[in-house]
Amino acid sequence: MDIFGIITFFGGLAFFIYGMAVMSGGLEKLSGSKLEKLLRKMTARPLHALMLGAGITAAVQSSSATTVMLVGLVNSGIMDLGQSIGIIMGSNIGTTMTAWILSLAGIESDVIWMKLLKPANFSLIFAFVGAVMFMLAKTKKRKDIGTILIGFAVLMYGMKLMSSAVKPLADIPEFSNILTAFENPILGVVVGALFTALIQSSSASVGVLQALSLTGGITYGMGIPIIMGQNIGTCITALLSSLGANKNGKRVAVVHIVFNLIGATLGLIALMIATWVFRVALLDQALSPFAIAVVHSIFNVATTFMLLPMVKVLEKIAYRVVKGDAGPKEAVHIDENLFATPGVAIAECSNYTVNMAFIAYSAVSKAMKLIPNYNKKEYEEIMDAEDQLDLYEDKLGSYLVQLSSKDIMEKESHKLSQLLRGIGDYERIGDHAVNLLEAAQEIQDKKIAFSKEGQQELNSLFSAIEEVMDMTVNSFATQDIQLAKKVEPLEQVVDELVFDIRKNHIQRLQAGSCTIELGFILTDILTNLERISDHCSNIACTLIESENNSVALHAYPNLKSNEFDKYFREYKEKYSINH
Repeated sequence: MDIFGIITFFGGLAFFIYGMAVMSGGLEKLSGSKLEKLLRKMTARPLHALMLGAGITAAVQSSSATTVMLVGLVNSGIMDLGQSIGIIMGSNIGTTMTAWILSLAGIESDVIWMKLLKPANFSLIFAFVGAVMFMLAKTKKRKDIGTILIGFAVLMYGMKLMSSAVKPLADIPEFSNILTAFENPILGVVVGALFTALIQSSSASVGVLQALSLTGGITYGMGIPIIMGQNIGTCITALLSSLGANKNGKRVAVVHIVFNLIGATLGLIALMIATWVFRVALLDQALSPFAIAVVHSIFNVATTFMLLPMVKVLEKIAYRVVKGDAGPKEAVHIDENLFATPGVAIAECSNYTVNMAFIAYSAVSKAMKLIPNYNKKEYEEIMDAEDQLDLYEDKLGSYLVQLSSKDIMEKESHKLSQLLRGIGDYERIGDHAVNLLEAAQEIQDKKIAFSKEGQQELNSLFSAIEEVMDMTVNSFATQDIQLAKKVEPLEQVVDELVFDIRKNHIQRLQAGSCTIELGFILTDILTNLERISDHCSNIACTLIESENNSVALHAYPNLKSNEFDKYFREYKEKYSINH
């Protein structure tokens, strides 16, 4: 093997690792928030978590990506450590999918359809289709699919280069002498772990091993310890991602490391017994790429199901290694590790914004009830809610702005814009709730009250605001477009109610049945309620806009559709104060 062979091997390795990164990155982006939704379907059953972890990892072709995601979710308090353990175990099974795809490289046949099964052949088709999609596609999603296909083709080209570079090694005695050193299984585990940690991908290191196996010089006895070591080495990514995490985030990395260390240790003991006690003849036979995929899968599946009943034990070990509490749980903490999967990050921001929406709704509802019936406890709760809303806006706004600079899909970009608008509107609704609270306190301090007619009119307006807030928050939480379309008609009715209440107040003022002092307070109340309704309109129209780009913000009421008119008439009749 000359200098050009060495250059070819390392060039192929570079193509392989780059292709793997491009392909898995594209798959992560394409999966988007679906990954987060899958993780949220978690139950306490470890077997379900295991299956979910295997499925997600197989989908994104990267156990490292799955584990980094888990570190972020546990660090954010969205998932607890116990739930993550089953997913970690499942990721070890899901990551074997790459080895099976690469094992097709060993197919030898003159039959045309069998030849097409060889990745070196069908990847060329993928490359062409991917390039056409990337250049001609108008949507981000199709471009990402094209990127995935190109990444796979680059990966397979790298595999082919490595395989062709190492073939001459089969005839070099020095290479055989080097390989004899790997007859020591402990050395094999160490080398497998170090090489995988260096390139931060167990799938890539397994691919390199499969390329080397084509020389015929890698036996089962040499290859199995390397595969065990690769499982340990892949933990480096989770370990690095946990460095800036809280203690719970660090515990995820500990579980990942301990799980793979226990599996490798047990596997190593079993291998030594098979080698030195029973002297199993199979261990001296040459490994093929297909055999490596089989061994990789059997080892990972066996290790997983052997340790599955020990979920609680692994959790306790993690708490022993990383001692102490995770620290006070922040109202909003989304780990920056989730930037690697923007779809998941956006989904978590959406969950926090929904929390923000219900806090704002509760604050407004309580503030309106205080106007005739003031009490100190409710006052403090509303002020606490306002502080929470300010914190939400600050943290979520900063995070979303950082996230907007990442490479995200068009649909995710629309969602991000919707969230940025939404957090601003909900924060302002909280401010108006505080303004209502101050009006209620002024009424209490001055020992004044609205007339019976005036209070009845306000109660009708309060009911309308309660309903418009309820529809806004629930349509936002469930992304229900039909419910969102009812908000704007009711907002128009609120505007008319405010106008009528002002007009009626002036009439009572002229008749001497109301005071100017109450008029100032009433004006403040009406102004804030009208603004709350306006913010609800903003949120609903943004939701409609995000689903139908032909409808611009606030364009919905101008459509004068039969649907709009129908809802408007219903709400006008329901909340009429001029009977």
